[in-house]
Amino acid sequence: MQAIYLTKNGKAKIAFEKHEIEIKEPGKGEIAIESEAFGLNFADVLARLGLYKECPPLPTIIGYETVGKVLKVGEQVKNIAVGDRVVAFTRFGGYSQYVITKAVAAVKISNNFHVGKALALATQYTTAYYAAYIAANVREGEKVLIHAAAGGVGTALVQLCKLKNCKIYGTAGSDEKMEYIKKQGVDVAINYRERDFSTQITEKLDVVFDSIGGSTFKKGYRLLGSGGRIVPYGAATQLEANNFFSKLKFAFSFGIYHPIGFIMQSKAMIGVNMLRIADDKPEVLQYCMQNLVNLADEGKINPKVGKMYSADELNEAHTALENRETIGKIGIKW
Repeated sequence: MQAIYLTKNGKAKIAFEKHEIEIKEPGKGEIAIESEAFGLNFADVLARLGLYKECPPLPTIIGYETVGKVLKVGEQVKNIAVGDRVVAFTRFGGYSQYVITKAVAAVKISNNFHVGKALALATQYTTAYYAAYIAANVREGEKVLIHAAAGGVGTALVQLCKLKNCKIYGTAGSDEKMEYIKKQGVDVAINYRERDFSTQITEKLDVVFDSIGGSTFKKGYRLLGSGGRIVPYGAATQLEANNFFSKLKFAFSFGIYHPIGFIMQSKAMIGVNMLRIADDKPEVLQYCMQNLVNLADEGKINPKVGKMYSADELNEAHTALENRETIGKIGIKW
């Protein structure tokens, strides 16, 4: 079996190499999966560019999710059996035909569950579920702003907040994406390339979901009313910071905050990093993933699959994701 290794930082066409891998046995509480496909996330782009601190030293196999059949189970595994088809969260290692991960990070799915939709549930929808239903505890009818609403996590946030009958503001960067987010349930769509969202929203918000960072974060925080929560789960604008001074400018563009201000204004900042949740609270990860599979089976959420690429098209897929040319989930089929 093969895996695609990240061997150097830089553009996608020079960053990856395909190699045969050693077949290892799963340890206690682990399962081994023969992968049908793996998903791509923006964190993969950051890892490729050398901007993701969590990434292991190169050469390494990156990737956060896989769908496939369980080949082997380790000791003390009770929720998964050999032969089960699963969607699984991987703490790196996803770009492989043979994946070992924790059993608690996997959920059984039906044989006819669409592979791309399943991939979306592992990282993007789980991030959105945790951000919306646990971290921010979105309530019925609240007013929310979702940045990059056409992306994988953005789409998930829109669908989950719509289940709570929220009024949803969403940002996107093209006419095509504007139409898409409206169809997904965004009430007020804002093209961030043409208008400043902070001047278009004239009422106080309850929750802001921010994957952009920098000055976008600062503007979003100012839009919050009393009891408001801002949930940062990414910092896409750091791609524009390519030297020391621009990185310093980017860091300061978030603004400077003090706990006294949070108290006096009754506002909150709640960061979300699903790697940390997976490491320290795997039962929470399992809870989120199982609830999402249930919601998908019930037809209450419907992950959007932008495109499934072949393994030979990984460079193309990475470049499209980096350039924000994708809508919904994209994945790679072996």
